[in-house]
Amino acid sequence: MQSSEIVNPKAYPLADAHLTNTIMDLVQQAANYKQLKKGANEATKTLNRGISEFVVMAADTEPLEILLHLPLLAEDKNVPYVFVPSKQALGRACGVTRPVIACSVTSNEGSQLKSQIQQLKDAIEKLLI
Repeated sequence: MQSSEIVNPKAYPLADAHLTNTIMDLVQQAANYKQLKKGANEATKTLNRGISEFVVMAADTEPLEILLHLPLLAEDKNVPYVFVPSKQALGRACGVTRPVIACSVTSNEGSQLKSQIQQLKDAIEKLLI
C-alpha cells in the first residue's frame, strides 16, 4: 500500500505495518488449522455464536460501510477487532486468490495457536485504548 493512499477514517483501529505482518501470519496459520472464517457474513456468524477470538477487516473495502456492522457487534461481544490496509493481502493470508474484506479467527480448545492468538488479542486491545 502506498503512503499516498488515504485510508477511510472510519477504519479504526488500523494496524501498523509490523502488527499487520503479525496478523497476516496468524491468519495464515489459522487457515491451515481450519480456525478461520472468511467473509463479512461468516465473521458475523462467528461473533453471534460466540466462537470468534478476533476479527480482521480490510480498510480498503469499497464501500467500507458493508463491514461496519462488525465493529459494533464485536464490541457488544467483547471481541477485539482490527483493520488491515489491504483486502488483497488479507485474501492471500486467508489462502484464497480473491480479496477478502473480513475474516474471523475462531476459538478451538487445545489449539496450538492459543498463545499466539492471546498475544495478538492483547496487541489489538492496546490499539483500542
